[in-house]
Amino acid sequence: MNAAPLPPVAPEVTATLVEHLPPRLRKRLDAAVTKLGARPRHRDGDTVTIVVDDETELRLHAPGGVVATVDDIICGCLLAPACVHRAAAACAAPTADPAPELADQPPRAVPEPASATDSAPPPDSVSSPEVASPAQRAAADALWSAGAAVLEAGVDGAGAVAQSALLRAAHTARLRHLPRAAGAALSVVTLLRAARAGDPSYRTADLVTALAELLGTAHRVGTAYGAELAAVRGRARRPYSPDGSLRLYGLFTEPVVTDSGHGGVRTWVATSEGRLCTVGDVAPGGVGRALGVADRAVRLGDSALTHRELGRAGLAVSGATVSPDGRLGAGKGVRAVSARGAAWTEQPLASLWETPPSEQAVRALRSTSRYADPDGGGSDLLFLDVELLGAVRESGGACLLARCEGDIPVRLAVADDNPALAHRDNLMLLATAPGTRLRIIGRLVPAPHPRLILLACSHPTGEGTIDLGLDRLRRADLPDPAAPVYPAPPQPGGAGAHSPLYLLERRVEQTVPAGRAALGMLGDVTTEARRIRRAGLPTAAGLLTALVTSAARRDRDLFGRLLPVDTDGFATSWLTAARYTAAVAESLCAAAWEPTREGPAAAPPAPDQWPERAMAKTVQG
Repeated sequence: MNAAPLPPVAPEVTATLVEHLPPRLRKRLDAAVTKLGARPRHRDGDTVTIVVDDETELRLHAPGGVVATVDDIICGCLLAPACVHRAAAACAAPTADPAPELADQPPRAVPEPASATDSAPPPDSVSSPEVASPAQRAAADALWSAGAAVLEAGVDGAGAVAQSALLRAAHTARLRHLPRAAGAALSVVTLLRAARAGDPSYRTADLVTALAELLGTAHRVGTAYGAELAAVRGRARRPYSPDGSLRLYGLFTEPVVTDSGHGGVRTWVATSEGRLCTVGDVAPGGVGRALGVADRAVRLGDSALTHRELGRAGLAVSGATVSPDGRLGAGKGVRAVSARGAAWTEQPLASLWETPPSEQAVRALRSTSRYADPDGGGSDLLFLDVELLGAVRESGGACLLARCEGDIPVRLAVADDNPALAHRDNLMLLATAPGTRLRIIGRLVPAPHPRLILLACSHPTGEGTIDLGLDRLRRADLPDPAAPVYPAPPQPGGAGAHSPLYLLERRVEQTVPAGRAALGMLGDVTTEARRIRRAGLPTAAGLLTALVTSAARRDRDLFGRLLPVDTDGFATSWLTAARYTAAVAESLCAAAWEPTREGPAAAPPAPDQWPERAMAKTVQG
């Protein structure tokens, strides 16, 4: 019998089934989810059948690919429909995206006068700025409470019941036109399930980011107004706006392979004004599909160019539509014909390399920020002229060291280690040619030292370009091996290279697996706080102390009885620390890209000059 994958289940279906369980069955729900996941199942059309035991079958009916109602899950046991099997099946299945009809409805404009509980608008603002409606604030409060409960319990304690509370809050938020916070809640649920299932692709840092995004967005709903409120609400769908006629120049094509089994390519192009756009084709299929799609025609108008060809050619597009993050739409009204491309040394592409590296890094950080506005646009790519220095070993493997404008040492890492792709082989071959000068394109990796994921480069012979994930260099393509060998590459330095910020970061991360109680048992952190303060980060030291103190605090009433835990207070302390560490890490990353100064001033900045000021404003509103 085939182990057919379970169909996605709408969030409100899972929440409803769990809520209707009696308390005694809720206690058995997590065990039932584990047991049901190991049972055989098969698909017949739109229905997936799970064999519960020798006499009982459970059916999930998914017309259109999604289990949309509670009646679509049918169990044949004697206790049905009030059995634990239906809820367990819903909890074991992936969470479906929100219904399209909800996404299509425009958000309600509900202008209200600012009350005592709302942030007062600045004096020069309009007289009656738009603020969140009472229903939206209530939905945000429910999201905050559900997220704080997950933080309180940790991954180990956030089972199906806690997840269903998040799903219910996410569904309500979606109905109240808060798609950004609802999406963050669904991400938390997905990551919790991955963590509890032992998924090898799960990373605690991802759950930290998702939880902080959920709590931070939910908190801001009640205080934001005007344009900030629009950003906090977010968009249910990526909007594509008309952009008229565009002249596009190909830059490069990168393979895309995801942990979820999807594969494809993304081709980067630039407009005549230097604005970056992408044309993608990603679908289920993994690395094999990524390699195959590279030689398929681009889905844009009537163009017959393949993705590889577009990365080096051009397009003239009429009726173009573009999303805020630069994705080109492929609607019926789009027309495209092949046109002449441009070399990286010719305009308009050459202008991409004329911006100083430090300015490019700051721009890229705005798009790579863990808590960036989803509609903020921008790109995380850097365009550099570099001189290769050689390979340097790291804990995760070797990478390539290069020097760019301003005498900045940059570490160039592999985008994907899959042996079917050319990334690793190309990078290691380039490492054998120190002294080679190349024009490169890389993706910024936020780190305390300059670091990029290498995606494309000019050909070492000076003719053409190389898509480093798809094209394979040969040793004959490199300069004479008798080229001078440079001394051992320098180790990364700068203000953030040895920052003790990790002492706060690890406490933020430790909370997520085991919850508040585990952090509360740490005891005295005075030594760690003193070390952080000596390094010039007094705010970080204060946040560490406040976080651990909040985790351990248990107040008593007048009779000496323990009062309930202050879940909201701990969540606020944790959120502040999480957002602070992200902001400081990004600031240190930007500082590392500043040009190296000559003379005595070339030493790293003193600790009291580290870019910590203004980092304390991590939770707005």
